[in-house]
Amino acid sequence: MQLWILSPVEGRDEWSPWYDKAFGFVVRAECESDARAIAAEGHGDEGKEAWLSSDSSTCELLLDEGKPGQIISDFHSA
Repeated sequence: MQLWILSPVEGRDEWSPWYDKAFGFVVRAECESDARAIAAEGHGDEGKEAWLSSDSSTCELLLDEGKPGQIISDFHSA
């Protein structure tokens, strides 16, 4: 199993307005399609398709190398 990070593609309508939506996931999965399916289960008002589609979201493999530190922080304040 590998770790994947999923994020919105900037400028897409799915994330406007910004409230009541998920803006990122880090998931463990065998492959990108499985990672997208897991993220889609946690969707907000942006909908499942936003996480399943590469037009709306990115899905990148996280490598085992790099400096220690926070993997993801996604904070939205009103």
